Amino acid sequence: MKKNKTNKKHVNYDKIISARFTLFLVVILLLFSIVFIKVVDVMIINKKDYSHQLALLDYKTVYGTSSPRGRIYDRNYNIIVDNKSLKTITYRKPKGVTNTDMLEVAERLLPHIDLDYSKLTDRAKREYYFFKNEKLCDKLVTQEEKDKVIQKKMTERELEELKISRIAEKDLVFSEEENKLAYLFYLMNKGYTYDEKIIKSNVSDKEYAYVSENNEYLTGFNTKIDWERVYPYGDVFKTILGKVSTSTQGIPAEDKDYYLEKGYSLNDRVGISYLEKQYEEYLHGEKAVYDVVNSHEVKLLKEGSRGKDIVLTIDINLQREVERILAEQIINAKSEANTEYYDHSSVVIQDPKTGEILAMAGKRIIDGNIVDNTTSILTSPITPGSVVKGASILVGYNTGAIHIGDRIKDECIKISGIPKEKCSSVNNLGVVNDITALAKSSNVYQFKTAIRVNGQEYFYNMKLNFNQKSFDIYRNMYRSFGLGTKTGIDLPVESSGYTSKDKAAGNLLDYVIGQYETYTPIQLSQYISTIANGGERLEPHLLKEVHASSENENIGKLEKKVDVKVLNKIDTKPEYMNRVREGFIAVLNSPGGYGVGYMNSDMKPAGKTGTSQSFIDTDNDGRIDTETITSSFIGYAPYDNPKMSIMVTSPDSSHPNSTTDHASLVTYRITREITSKYSEMYGY
Repeated sequence: MKKNKTNKKHVNYDKIISARFTLFLVVILLLFSIVFIKVVDVMIINKKDYSHQLALLDYKTVYGTSSPRGRIYDRNYNIIVDNKSLKTITYRKPKGVTNTDMLEVAERLLPHIDLDYSKLTDRAKREYYFFKNEKLCDKLVTQEEKDKVIQKKMTERELEELKISRIAEKDLVFSEEENKLAYLFYLMNKGYTYDEKIIKSNVSDKEYAYVSENNEYLTGFNTKIDWERVYPYGDVFKTILGKVSTSTQGIPAEDKDYYLEKGYSLNDRVGISYLEKQYEEYLHGEKAVYDVVNSHEVKLLKEGSRGKDIVLTIDINLQREVERILAEQIINAKSEANTEYYDHSSVVIQDPKTGEILAMAGKRIIDGNIVDNTTSILTSPITPGSVVKGASILVGYNTGAIHIGDRIKDECIKISGIPKEKCSSVNNLGVVNDITALAKSSNVYQFKTAIRVNGQEYFYNMKLNFNQKSFDIYRNMYRSFGLGTKTGIDLPVESSGYTSKDKAAGNLLDYVIGQYETYTPIQLSQYISTIANGGERLEPHLLKEVHASSENENIGKLEKKVDVKVLNKIDTKPEYMNRVREGFIAVLNSPGGYGVGYMNSDMKPAGKTGTSQSFIDTDNDGRIDTETITSSFIGYAPYDNPKMSIMVTSPDSSHPNSTTDHASLVTYRITREITSKYSEMYGY
């Protein structure tokens, strides 16, 4: 059998290689052409645009120091907080400057400024020592620890922290001059590198002139005009106006994250308490904006500007009189018997139709000296006493436990399990209706009403059943007036008072006469304002308007006006609310009314007095040991068209366990004098 021969096809490898090489050369030429065209575009055709973009990548936008804040005015446009110019020494770290350079220039400046180093911290001293003695500090870590940095098991920063933490205490014992230098070095390094730091404010003319004339030898140091807050009315309302951080303090540590998210710098001056903090968004100034370019020079992009101005609801002249009267009456009361535990009183005056606070003051006496205590109005609850009976009687109406005009016998009552009888302050008023019960502050009228709300009818030595629903009904009514819940006042701190969880049935009787839970004075003010206006609980507020800043003493353009904010309406019939208002009129105007004389009858006043048992710890051992009496008053005027409401409290103004039964009338005198002054100023 013959084999078939296979014809093998000849492959021309030289031709294939030649073709591929040609293709490779074409691709290379194309790539070079593209690169060449791009280079021509960058370096010749669009050189200017690309140079500008490069410049944009090589500079940072930085800000100047905090600009002056906005002014604060009272409701009549009197300036109550302003700014005063201060000569200031500043520092901004130039590019390429080392810590050694900074120390040298600091040593050059130090003999020419008087620097208070009282705020020098241990940390600042350690950093100063570290940067001055880096070679010595290098010996404070082991080679093994240094190797960890190479091995990426530790960062350079972590290694540096180890060195700083291991500096011996003996090495931190500095002379006075070295302490000053350490503090100056700290101020120069505080915040971000590009920030302009305040080194010293309110410098002398000599210090200011030295830096101004020698800043070419004091690299990074300069002079400028800074500011500080001034108060034309002195300390009047100053606590609630609040504070601003200092030039060296900057943003408080606890608020750092909040402000940094809003674009602030660490060394910015901000409001740190009360109204300055509450309205930081309006009051803070706009800082000057600069460009920092390659040469590290700065170019002004935008001038700084003063913050917006705010107008408060406060009448500063009324406020001043209220504070004066409080101080005088507290001092006078301390000369009376049974006042050894009494030390403060508080007053709030509101417009009940708007929620605007016209005056708000608290004063305390300590070692014979009067100090401001206005913040206690927001944060220190008291036992209110009978002032709450307006809310209590509404519960009786709403539930049908009583009706308008119902008459109930006022007599001491006896509840099983409660050792003592429970009576009104004046025993056995006889048969009284709802109006007289308010006018003469009948506890028994409220007791018997509460027993009915509880689903029972009173009889001697009865057992009072615990009924959570009864407590809830009363609490809900109280809360709707603002008692036991935050009022919403525009300040950064406020307490909601104290709510007990004790479920003893007898507590209901104490609750309805204001002897069980505690409320803050501002809550009592909101409560009486709600009764005064007919049943709308309004948010109390201190801000009235926001204005654009102006270049002179005149108020700028109105930008915002605060509207009345209704939080809720009291869930009751109008005739029930009007009946309570009739009772409050009787308190101050009917024969035998317990509030007669608290306010001048020409003002057409209405209101309610309150006296409550309170308890204090007199020896600071953590245990309550002494019973005291707290007196309160709430009222408004005129009763037919209310323009003002007032709340006055005097905790621990007397006590019952002494050799005399004298009870101070300090709350009466404060109320009488302040409302007379209000009437004189406002013409009512």
